[in-house]
Amino acid sequence: MSRIEQLIAELCPDGVEWKELGEVCSIFDGTHQTPHYTNEGIKFVSVENISSLYETKKYISKVDFDKLYRVKPQLNDIFMTRIGTIGACAIVDRDDDLAFYVTLTLIRPFQNIVNSRFIKYIIESSIGQKELIKRTLVYAVPIKINLGEIGKIKIPIPPLPIQQEIVRILDTFTDLDAELQAELEARKKQYEHYRNQLLNFEGKEVEWKMLGDLTDFMNGKGHEKEIVENGKYIVVNSKFISTDGTIKKYSNNQLSPIYIDDILIVMSDLPNGKALAKCFYVEKDNVYTLNQRIGRLSVNYKYEVTPKYIFFILNRNKQLLKYDNGSDQTNLRKNHILEIKIPIPPLAEQERIVSILDKFEALVNDELPAEIAARRKQYEHYREKLLTFEPLVS
Repeated sequence: MSRIEQLIAELCPDGVEWKELGEVCSIFDGTHQTPHYTNEGIKFVSVENISSLYETKKYISKVDFDKLYRVKPQLNDIFMTRIGTIGACAIVDRDDDLAFYVTLTLIRPFQNIVNSRFIKYIIESSIGQKELIKRTLVYAVPIKINLGEIGKIKIPIPPLPIQQEIVRILDTFTDLDAELQAELEARKKQYEHYRNQLLNFEGKEVEWKMLGDLTDFMNGKGHEKEIVENGKYIVVNSKFISTDGTIKKYSNNQLSPIYIDDILIVMSDLPNGKALAKCFYVEKDNVYTLNQRIGRLSVNYKYEVTPKYIFFILNRNKQLLKYDNGSDQTNLRKNHILEIKIPIPPLAEQERIVSILDKFEALVNDELPAEIAARRKQYEHYREKLLTFEPLVS
C-alpha cells in the first residue's frame, strides 16, 4: 500500500468532500485600467508571461500600483489566466510586489484548508479544466470566464496531509521537467557556440566560392488548393521549417518534388522573425513537396562539398539575415541566396564538422525534447491518478 493509500484509508475512508473554489479561497480581479508602462518600478504580469512571473520586462510606477490595486499579491497566492488560454497557473513564491491586469485572477487559498500548490495542480488537471470549461463564455472574443464563475468550480478537498503528499510527488516531476528544460537551453547555447566556432574560417587558408557555383536552385509552388487532412506528401512551408517539422500540412500531389540531400530554405518572414533563412535538410525521397517562397538547393559537386556541410553553413546565415531591416517583411531573392560566399575546407574537415554538429542537433532536436515529452506524459498520468478521489458518501 502506497503512502497516499495509507493516508486515504486513515483520514477519509468514506470519500472526499467536494467544495466550490470560493469556499476555500479568496478570489480577486486585476486592474481594469490600461496600464501606463515604465522602464522600472513594479513588475507587471499578464497572460503572456504567466509561465515566468519574474522575468517580465514590463513595469508600472509605484504611484500607479498603490492607486490601482486594493489587493497586493502575497506569498503562496496563485495567478490564473481567465481570458484566452484559461486555467494556466503560477504560484507567487517571492515577497515582491506584482501588478496584474484583468486577464489574470488572483486566488488566495485558505492555508488551514488547502495547499496552494494542490490548488494549482487541481486547476490544471482534467478535473479543474472540465469545471472551468463548463463556465467559460465560449462566444466571447476572446473567450473568457467571469470572476464570479471561477469561485463556483467544484474541486475535491482531501485532508491537508494527503494534499501535501500529492504535492510532494508532483513537485518531483515538475522539478525534473525544469532541470531538463534548463539542460536543453544550455545544450542549445553550447551547440550555437560550437557551430559558430567550427564554421568560422576568417583568417584561415580555405577557398571561398559562391553558393551558386556549387548548387542548383528551385523555388516551390503554391499548394493552397492541394491541402488535405492526411495526404501522401508533407508540404514544406515556412511553418514546417520554423517548427523543426512539428507543424505539418499534407497534399496528395507532389507539385514540386524534393529529393534526398536537398537543402530547403525559408525566403520570406515578418520583421525580426526567426524563420528567415532557416533551413531544413532532406533525408528521404518521396516524402515532401515544396511550397512557394521556400527555396530548394541541390549540391552539384559532392566530390567537393558534402550537402550536410552546406546545410550547416547556410542555416540562418548572416549574409542573408542582413536583408531583414526590422520594419518590413523580408523577401529573399534567388540571387541573394546564390551570391553568398561559402568557405570550402577539405572534405575530411567538412565531414568532421558535420559529425560534431549532427550529434548536437540530435541532442537538442530529438533526444532531450523526446525525454521532456515522455516525462510530461508520465507527470500528467500520475497527476490525473493522484487527483482522482471518490466523493464523500453521505
